[in-house]
Amino acid sequence: MFHSRGRFALFAGIALAGAVPLLAQDAMQKPGAPDPARVTAGTYQVDSDHTLIRFEVDHFGITPYFGIFGDISGTLTLDPANISAARGEITIPIGKVTTASAGLTAHLLRPAEAGGKPDFFGADPAPARFVITSVTPDDDDRDEARIAGDLTLNGVTRPVTLEAKFYGAGKAPKDMGGKEMVGFEAETKIRRSDFGINMTIPMVSDEVELDIVAAFIK
Repeated sequence: MFHSRGRFALFAGIALAGAVPLLAQDAMQKPGAPDPARVTAGTYQVDSDHTLIRFEVDHFGITPYFGIFGDISGTLTLDPANISAARGEITIPIGKVTTASAGLTAHLLRPAEAGGKPDFFGADPAPARFVITSVTPDDDDRDEARIAGDLTLNGVTRPVTLEAKFYGAGKAPKDMGGKEMVGFEAETKIRRSDFGINMTIPMVSDEVELDIVAAFIK
């Protein structure tokens, strides 16, 4: 058996071993922060690994259902001293849509029957594209803005407005490139019938909610 001093040394060693990872974590700092002063002017590229669009529809009035678009590309040109002048465009590969159901994903991308139109997006759909036409900063909150643009989806172009919020900015760690990054959240609603996607309305809602997280790298 250990005597009291030995037991103390053992317990102290165990406690120290457990504390070292915590101390290391405390010493680390996130590279980004919700500080607009960290944003510098220039043209940024979409960080496709960390940019996602989540879509949500009502299913039968029973539950909501959602899926995700990823692998997004594009650019954003901005100047924190003149937010209204910001411009950019993003491209969304509709054919890479992801849902929790393999059957539903296959249905979204199912080819049209001979002489007909596809139920939803169809096989090998053209990418969607959103082009910013104006940015209106919020008078009461400098971190928020209304972003108007043209969304082209399923061969149809319609105006869409995003309610956007600045999320954070900073430099990536040196071992990850050390480049400047900036990120935003945004949301909007569209009617899929406006883009010629009418299958199962109203069993599956016409209205589609879009939640967006967008990261950019300079």
